[in-house]
Amino acid sequence: MAEAIRFPAILVTQPIGSFYVGAIDSQDLVAVSYAEIRRPEGRDLERYIGTQRDLSPGRVAELKQYVTTIDACFPTSIILAVSSDHASFDEKRGVLTIDRDENVAKIIDGQHRIAGLEDYKGERFEVNVTIFVDMELEDQAMVFATINLKQTKVSKSLAYDLYEYAEARSPQKTCHNIAKLMNFKADSPFKGRIKILGKATGTGAETLTQATFVDRLLRMITTDPMKDRDLIKRGKALPGPSSRELRRLVFRAKFIAKKDAEIAKVLWNYFEAVGEVWSGAWNKIEQGNILPRTTGFAALMRFLPDVLVYLEALDKIPSIADFHKVLTDVDLKSSDFTSERFKPGSSGEGTLYELLLRSVE
Repeated sequence: MAEAIRFPAILVTQPIGSFYVGAIDSQDLVAVSYAEIRRPEGRDLERYIGTQRDLSPGRVAELKQYVTTIDACFPTSIILAVSSDHASFDEKRGVLTIDRDENVAKIIDGQHRIAGLEDYKGERFEVNVTIFVDMELEDQAMVFATINLKQTKVSKSLAYDLYEYAEARSPQKTCHNIAKLMNFKADSPFKGRIKILGKATGTGAETLTQATFVDRLLRMITTDPMKDRDLIKRGKALPGPSSRELRRLVFRAKFIAKKDAEIAKVLWNYFEAVGEVWSGAWNKIEQGNILPRTTGFAALMRFLPDVLVYLEALDKIPSIADFHKVLTDVDLKSSDFTSERFKPGSSGEGTLYELLLRSVE
């Protein structure tokens, strides 16, 4: 007789039928669950079996790291289908019993979360599950399709904005705070230019999303925002940048020293100088002018670490005049920042960055 897994559950009835909702230890869940990937049936390329998409290695790696953090949480239910040959419910005790064996519980939704828990070795991690017994294959497919078609991906701008509620410091919260400061502070070079929550307010001046600003700034503070946030919440010290990282993580030392205001001041002075040197392009928001938009901003942010190294100012706050001297050596006029010369996207960003870099090489 197969070894059994027992856990508390309740019976729930909805239009689709009845199912069970309970909490199971993550390692028991890993042991009994399996995914049936959508694929051709044998050599017949016209017939397909399985309901699941292929696992994303990047997403799995991200979840494997996430489950080790101090506040890891999977609050939404993982959905499984189990045959009645392998499951029984004790209604009086409210206990569901499942055979502990491979390929007992087919995953309908949640395969990435389960894969993220495969090598988990931390403290007890229970997962809430929804279990259908003897569910028809058609219903399995429709539940999966409905859940995933109806989901709306949360914008990164909103996700970053929610760090405002966090009490503990984190690279994400610092970058969010600086983005809001730059957008709302009078006389800021970014005043009214950032789409907070990723949404335009209708002024027409917002040329950058909050996510774009935060993402580019994060790259100068950390290579692993999730790990840094977890270390801070655990009360542990953050490691400083290695000698190899020093030329890119130019704000890490300031972040570790809690000098967020200095990070903001460096950005303020740098982009104030940008606005002075190329005022015609920086203050022009029409389509076709890339300087105040993502392509121009991204290239300028890539260039900033090179400028700070060139000025030997990694531990300083260069003045607007300091940045001005560097930028005036760049062989570009305001009229040059066109989408014809610098194509929107990574190619245009790279082209502009390489041109900027020549001025300090």
